[in-house]
Amino acid sequence: MPIVTDTGFAQDTHNGPIRDLPSDTAPETLDASSEDMIRIDFPSFADGRGFTLARLLRLRGFRGRLRARGHVIADQYAMARRAGFDEVEIDEALAARQPEDQWLARADWQAHDYQSRLRGA
Repeated sequence: MPIVTDTGFAQDTHNGPIRDLPSDTAPETLDASSEDMIRIDFPSFADGRGFTLARLLRLRGFRGRLRARGHVIADQYAMARRAGFDEVEIDEALAARQPEDQWLARADWQAHDYQSRLRGA
């Protein structure tokens, strides 16, 4: 499974325990635990609940590695990074349909966000 980062496709370098969260995890049950890595499932690219879970984890103090897994498309990469994800795990079929250059085109996720434009930054 390719891992997408700001520098493109990479191999998974994490070798410790991973806490998996389904997209339907109740937000009130989230904790900012001391776990090394949390992976949030995206069963469909149209299911945005994982973005909310990531943002809530970061707001509650989670400082570990946060990974989105599943049906996240290249167009959603900047949103995933802004929500607090460090990386995205995709399958080989999606990597073939959306090659690395499509992900890299969205890697400058800190630029061009509408909130900065609204604030006049």
